[in-house]
Amino acid sequence: MSRLYGPQHRELQDRFESRPMADRIELIAAKAEIDDMAKAFIESRDMFFLSSIDHNGRPTVSYKGGDPGFVRVLDDKTLAFPSYDGNGMYFSMGNIAGNPEIGCLFIDFERPFRLRLQGRAALVKDGPLMHHFKEAELVVRVAVTDVWMNCPRYVHRYKKETASRYVPRAGTDTPLCEWKRIDGLQDILRPGELAAVEKAGTISQDEWMGHVLAGDDKV
Repeated sequence: MSRLYGPQHRELQDRFESRPMADRIELIAAKAEIDDMAKAFIESRDMFFLSSIDHNGRPTVSYKGGDPGFVRVLDDKTLAFPSYDGNGMYFSMGNIAGNPEIGCLFIDFERPFRLRLQGRAALVKDGPLMHHFKEAELVVRVAVTDVWMNCPRYVHRYKKETASRYVPRAGTDTPLCEWKRIDGLQDILRPGELAAVEKAGTISQDEWMGHVLAGDDKV
């Protein structure tokens, strides 16, 4: 009995004569827990891709970034990561609140290497776990069901230049998100954000888009 494959996967595996290969990969690579190698890799990452399912049953994918270690392995069946301030949509977090099934893809673009993980997520809104992540609005706690290394054959090699200046860090004030300075958004900002904009000043939408298109590190 396979944990990973259903009839639709088997149909394609049989069509392309890959069922023995698929079974061997599941046997060798797919695990139901996080081993020491997977833990070290996950906690070394400064980004990953998170898939979740919305209220209409549609899959969505989100980029999550932080400093290395912002995803923490709590034990061999559990990991946690923070939800920082974003655009106010709470799309991934809302998806998780409605459907706990998620997928995570961790990639090292320099080696290259990648690891896939699936599990059931829950939103943590208070308690000791919240104190592990500076400025986290929520923490996502994931009960892991499947972990496996993926072939890195098609992963392009990239070098990291700089870390995002917006990642919350101990001993440092996190800058105001630049797009929240756009003049057409001032009527919907929260009080603390308005106070920060008063100090920094407003910008136009065209100015902000100019920064984006130019690859300015302010965005």
